[in-house]
Amino acid sequence: MTGARNDALCLREEIDAVVFDMDGLLIDSERPLRAATLAAAARVGREMDDAFYASLIGVATSETWARIAEHLGGAAALDEFRAALDAEIAARHGEVALMAGVEALLAHLDEAGLPMAVCTNSRRASAERHLAAAGIRERFRAVVTRDDVVQGKPHPEPYLRAAGALGVAPARCLALEDSHNGIRAAHAAGMIAVMVPDLLPATDDIRALCRHVADDLHAVRGLLATRSGGLEE
Repeated sequence: MTGARNDALCLREEIDAVVFDMDGLLIDSERPLRAATLAAAARVGREMDDAFYASLIGVATSETWARIAEHLGGAAALDEFRAALDAEIAARHGEVALMAGVEALLAHLDEAGLPMAVCTNSRRASAERHLAAAGIRERFRAVVTRDDVVQGKPHPEPYLRAAGALGVAPARCLALEDSHNGIRAAHAAGMIAVMVPDLLPATDDIRALCRHVADDLHAVRGLLATRSGGLEE
């Protein structure tokens, strides 16, 4: 991106903390979950396409289940689907994989002395389990989940709570997100939003809410390089 390094130098000077989404940003959970969800829907005779699944990304859990129930034709079919989904997830069970660049970026931020938090629409038990399994839970000063707020993303409440937990003004926080609803939430909270697309591309309206769209977390690390005496790209 033309002029990206100058913008990055300014960005590093603007932030005092970093807030991460979890699924599809820190942890490579979206692809296996998509595969399990589509397979479960096929097993119960209500196949889903990629476009429908994409509409569930970044949506709060309760709304996700409501949309799936509607797709299935009503709540009566939901129990059968849940059982099929549990079986498909169990069949894909394995170690939690980190997304590209996670370890390098976390080390970079630790060295810079920037406090970090996780802000996710996942439930507390799931978030804690996945972060611990990935070996990165202790890197975050706070973890804000769907259980901690009244309204999930795209409402700004989760990001405002994360900023409060870190003791940093939202305007001095960098928010890293892979979903559209996450970017909307971070922007509405007044944070500096950077999107790292996973399953969803950055649309024009989402780009308008972002400071940058980065290829991966390695690229985000480069965006936070400093001019001198600090961390280099």
